[in-house]
Amino acid sequence: MAIEVGTKLEGKVTGITHFGAFVDLTGGVTGLVHISEIADSYVKDVHEHLKINDMVTVKVINVDKDGKIGLSIRQAVDKPPEQQQQQQQPQQRGPRDRGGRPSKPGGFGRSPSFDDKLSRFLKDSEERISNLKKSTESKRGGRGGRRS
Repeated sequence: MAIEVGTKLEGKVTGITHFGAFVDLTGGVTGLVHISEIADSYVKDVHEHLKINDMVTVKVINVDKDGKIGLSIRQAVDKPPEQQQQQQQPQQRGPRDRGGRPSKPGGFGRSPSFDDKLSRFLKDSEERISNLKKSTESKRGGRGGRRS
């Protein structure tokens, strides 16, 4: 049976690495499920989701010229139509602050302009240079200069 992109197959997990899992498909063909294709949620450790000899349903997502087969477990799972629509249409999100929270309109939550950022950078830079000069002068013996 030829392995084509988009087909769903059953396979057995034969190896687990830090970047994914190897799955043995029909006919002794092996493919790789990348760690990002194991589950819809964040996967820190593959061992938390899969074990060797687990039987899994996978979807073929790519076949390279050199014979490498890319597989996905999360794409092989049939999702309800509501979830599919949500994934296809990303939510509109307004501006966010650095913590990922929606920023407040007006002065407090506004992002600083380039000029504000530049002046803050120059101020910080001047402070750091003056501190560095003070510390190096004290290590060299101060302002007295060399004695002959």
